[in-house]
Amino acid sequence: MADMPAALDDILGFHIRLANGAVYRHFNETFGAIGLTQKQTSVLWLISDKPGTSQADIARLLQIDRATMMAITNALTGRGLLERRASSGDRRCQALYLTDDGRTALTTARNAIADHEAWLNGRFEPDEVVRLINLLRRIHGSPD
Repeated sequence: MADMPAALDDILGFHIRLANGAVYRHFNETFGAIGLTQKQTSVLWLISDKPGTSQADIARLLQIDRATMMAITNALTGRGLLERRASSGDRRCQALYLTDDGRTALTTARNAIADHEAWLNGRFEPDEVVRLINLLRRIHGSPD
């Protein structure tokens, strides 16, 4: 970065924040017409992969708090993309399922994700993508 003071340009966290901002902006441009956030899309995807998953399990997987998870679930349910059902294993929990509209929205979102990922992966060689994912896992703590 030509005009960046060397001291700031040497801070890893600064570059991670800039990279996150660029990825977030492109994601929002790609998803603008869909009307889903990254978190909402992730919730739909996880429920599609494992119908009947509880809100608590999804919140743990996505590392988000209960209040945020409740807001996401309420928004998706309000849009008719999700439905809650009583859990067969634990009456205190509600199991989440995609509706037909939810499956359609997820298909559209997956197409947008493919475009977004192509944009992002296009900045790296394939072996760099694998290495970068592994390096970032050290920061956010997800297992291989």
